[in-house]
Amino acid sequence: MPREPVTAAMLAIGDELLSGRTKDKNIGHLAEVMTIAGIDLKEVRIVGDEPHMIADTLNTLRRSYDFVFTSGGIGPTHDDITADAVAAAFGLAVIEHPEAVARLEANYASRGMEFTPARRRMTRTPEGASLIDNPVSVAPGFRIDNVFVMAGVPSVFQAMLASLLPALPVGVPLKSRAVACPFGEGDIGDPLRQIAKEHPNVVIGSYPKFDGARYSTEIVIRSRDEAAIETAAKAVEAMLAGIEPR
Repeated sequence: MPREPVTAAMLAIGDELLSGRTKDKNIGHLAEVMTIAGIDLKEVRIVGDEPHMIADTLNTLRRSYDFVFTSGGIGPTHDDITADAVAAAFGLAVIEHPEAVARLEANYASRGMEFTPARRRMTRTPEGASLIDNPVSVAPGFRIDNVFVMAGVPSVFQAMLASLLPALPVGVPLKSRAVACPFGEGDIGDPLRQIAKEHPNVVIGSYPKFDGARYSTEIVIRSRDEAAIETAAKAVEAMLAGIEPR
């Protein structure tokens, strides 16, 4: 009997994302990595720098999915409040993680820089958390239960994600096939709906396009079962062949 897919959600944190000042690059990267790993990214939420909103949203997500990945808000400034909010969600105290202190202290010493109170803030984690390595700038992320807390800077987020992937269960990657359709969605909506009903082992999406003169559609069929994709694709192609061009 096939095992249930592993599920995940993402919580992106920061007022700058909601104001448009920062254009998020982490959501797309996580989605690509999760697809390759065979983990289903089911939901993404974006919240501002409000501790109660972060904690409440995190509690909802972590109870609904196998894993939750967060980005943003673990830096050295006063508005980097993610560690506090995550700790509140779990009902835990915030501490200076001894290993994080050792790593950053050594890093700044090697660079001849002072280990200031602001820089020391980056060692704060909920009590009992384990660290996520940061090969880019040393300051680690952390994991508590099924929640992975990572930086918002894309290069650091990507490096942290790569470092923790070996510890995650690998599922069967979701496969997909695109079928070009020269008709608009209005022409194919009803027969495509029937095909989707007759092929419950695949997910069929339709994505409209407009080249300035006419509409067309890209039909994408997704499944972990290659044979199911093949069968559904043939049904879609047969349906398209039966439509009279206008």
